[in-house]
Amino acid sequence: MTRPVEKTDAEWRALLAEKGAEPAAYQVTRHAATERPYTGKYEQHWADGSYHCVCCGAKLFDSGTKFDAGCGWPSFSQAVPGAIEEIVDRSHGMVRTETVCTNCGAHLGHVFPDGPAPTGLRYCMNSASLQFEDK
Repeated sequence: MTRPVEKTDAEWRALLAEKGAEPAAYQVTRHAATERPYTGKYEQHWADGSYHCVCCGAKLFDSGTKFDAGCGWPSFSQAVPGAIEEIVDRSHGMVRTETVCTNCGAHLGHVFPDGPAPTGLRYCMNSASLQFEDK
């Protein structure tokens, strides 16, 4: 699939290093790795602002949609419309819904149907895939 932002693996590595992204960012965003629960820098981060894709900078979530799901990863009840693509993930003997950045294809995490009202969704994201911008 062609995306608005495409780069080689070497270009993604260089870009993430230039941005000072955490070491796991490349493996998480480009190879669908998952950070360990309760270790991400945004898991208990509650400042006002917005969360963006660490790879391309696209806005993904507003801080007002973040909630404490108790799962060990930053969780959001609603994404910015059109910012996230959902893909069926059949890895690890499960069927889940993977979330990727629509703009660059970066793996972000998964979405589950057990979130709060009004959406009922829990976007369970890897901190390594996110970049926070203060309001």
